[in-house]
Amino acid sequence: IRIVQCFEATRQRCRRLEQDGRRAREQLARVEAERAALEVKLKHARKQVEVEMNKRHRAEAELEKQERKLQLVLEALMQEPWGSGEQCSILSALVGRRSGAALVPCRRSSAVNESCQSLLSHSDISYDRTEDDVVRH
Repeated sequence: IRIVQCFEATRQRCRRLEQDGRRAREQLARVEAERAALEVKLKHARKQVEVEMNKRHRAEAELEKQERKLQLVLEALMQEPWGSGEQCSILSALVGRRSGAALVPCRRSSAVNESCQSLLSHSDISYDRTEDDVVRH
């Protein structure tokens, strides 16, 4: 009777351990699925950040190009002898404003950087693609 009781206790422990193992495997499967979904979201977010950064760089380059053109036009107009005194003073004011703007490049982007700095700092974002290539076991 004692041996039968020990076998029964062992069988019940084995059954509990099997149930615990099954629950753990199910939980592992759920967590793995969630991790895979989060990895996909991360990959999309990284791609979107890259696209937006490229757009921003192109826009800033275009802005600088247009500002240089405007500066050249204003300087050319300032050198024209045909302008009246009022026209020259208006152009002088514009040239002064434009040269002041040239001394503070990317005013808008620095404001964006300052306002978002608390949310995301450049050091917090990793663009390392090796994390995407992790071998799964």
